Amino acid sequence: MFRVNTRGAFLCCREAANRLPRGGGGRIIAVTSSMVAQRKPGFAAYVGSKAAVEAMVTVLAKELAGTGITANCNEAEVARVAAECPMGRIGRPHDIANVVGFLASASGEWVNGQVVRVNGGVA
Repeated sequence: MFRVNTRGAFLCCREAANRLPRGGGGRIIAVTSSMVAQRKPGFAAYVGSKAAVEAMVTVLAKELAGTGITANCNEAEVARVAAECPMGRIGRPHDIANVVGFLASASGEWVNGQVVRVNGGVA
């Protein structure tokens, strides 16, 4: 689980940080899970792997200071927690895409090192 979730995110973030032009701006957005905030029993490996991604991205944001590149996480819900969602449904692709689109746009340039929860209020 850590090999895919954590190492995979690390390799992607590292490559993106190396390819984005310094001073020219850019966005790195990692996807994690609302399970991190819930910390449900039985999901230790999954939650740990996603929490590691969140920690890594917040540190990356600081390491990229002054480059114009921002790094954030989008913490989305998973279908398993849909029954607990105050909105009464699981998120739709456009629910998450709208937030990712904002983070990736020029309007999102002041958002940096954050975990944005797009989960209908689950956690």
